[in-house]
Amino acid sequence: MAKSTISFVCQECGYDSPAYLGKCPECGTWNSLKEFRVQAPAAGGASSKLSIQEKIGGQEDVQPKMLSQIGSQQKQRISTGFSEMDVVLGGGIVKGSVVLLAGDPGVGKSTILLQAALNIAGAKGTKGIRNGSLSVPLVLYISGEESSEQIKLRADRILGEKNQSKDTPNFLLLSVTNVDIILQTIEHIKPSLLIIDSIQTMESKEAGGLAGSVAQIRYATALFIRMAKQNNIPTIMVGHVTKQGDVAGPMVLSHMVDVVLFFEGDKENNTRILRSFKNRFGPVDEVGIFQMEESGMQELKNPEQLFLSDKAKGVPGSVLACTLEGTRAFLVEIQALVVSTKFPMPRRVASGIDVKRLELLLAVLQKHVNLRVETMDVFVNVAGGLRLTDRAVDLAVCLAIYSSLKNQNLTQTVAVSEVGLLGELRMVPFLDKRIREAQKLGFSRVISAKDNKSLNDVIKGL
Repeated sequence: MAKSTISFVCQECGYDSPAYLGKCPECGTWNSLKEFRVQAPAAGGASSKLSIQEKIGGQEDVQPKMLSQIGSQQKQRISTGFSEMDVVLGGGIVKGSVVLLAGDPGVGKSTILLQAALNIAGAKGTKGIRNGSLSVPLVLYISGEESSEQIKLRADRILGEKNQSKDTPNFLLLSVTNVDIILQTIEHIKPSLLIIDSIQTMESKEAGGLAGSVAQIRYATALFIRMAKQNNIPTIMVGHVTKQGDVAGPMVLSHMVDVVLFFEGDKENNTRILRSFKNRFGPVDEVGIFQMEESGMQELKNPEQLFLSDKAKGVPGSVLACTLEGTRAFLVEIQALVVSTKFPMPRRVASGIDVKRLELLLAVLQKHVNLRVETMDVFVNVAGGLRLTDRAVDLAVCLAIYSSLKNQNLTQTVAVSEVGLLGELRMVPFLDKRIREAQKLGFSRVISAKDNKSLNDVIKGL
């Protein structure tokens, strides 16, 4: 009978230790080592690793080859039906690739994947596929978190009342968590796309521990990756995130897959951003912007329609800024409200930008522009609920505060520059691209470090 040994593995870096350690010696993280059992091979018998290879079939070609002997061809891609998602992926889902989609609970990971699956399967009421293929791909959706009835209700809401889910012959749904059953199903129906929701719920008797443990995640991920490569089946796996915003489970999980996507959003608003943190088949600096609606995710090809408002025209305290998300430039509205206070400690409230950055800019305004804000409450907000870390919005924040304090209308002004502690304006990356984006939308007044040296020069020219 095979014996089992206990091993402790760090969930952050994958460090393996035979004994429990409070602090991982590899990455220095405290309380990150988790226990799981490793099944040792029986004497004279095949190891459990060999049985895994037998399950997913095929013998690898281990003969080394010269570069001239290796053929190369352009990767075939499958369109998701979302142009925003296709751009982030580099043009679509590469056949045989493994994609990991991570995000906070309730952000809409399952919703966007279900919509993409229905699009690819050519369901009525959806956008349908755009991959130029004559035959409609067969999509297999594996759900380990929700029942088939729950997913059907969501699909009916996405498709609408007139186009029920009965018009989805190429979309197959299976609610199961057993990895061995899933592999048998894949071998039987040969899908064109596999979706696993989620990898933390998958489990097998061959690996020790409960579902979500290091051993189970490693085992399931290794099997799905090997299956995808050998059968040329693109696979998308949903991953949970930790409190720190990292992918839950061992850090090696992010290294095993081909693409790592993060779906971000605030529960207080319906804006969602899809980012690429790793992509072996495309760029890693592209983003896709979506909006959560009652009928599912709606892509925003023109983000300005969400982050700009026409109601604030002619009202002081509003200035436009041109920010970058990846390589994508779009305008956002910076709003400021400055009012006098009777309290000895005036309030500094910021929504969408770092409050420490706001305090720094207020000190610059008071020192170099002689703007008396030490007895004023200052409130700054980024319209649309977007969270900005781009330093190019510094000048827009300063001008919005000045506009509110002096009651001067600057709503048609676009400001793009970083503000230094000495009051100087500093150049920002892709300045010409930002200016062209503002001019394309009809804004001719763009203030930047290209034409002004200091914040004081900008204030004098208003």
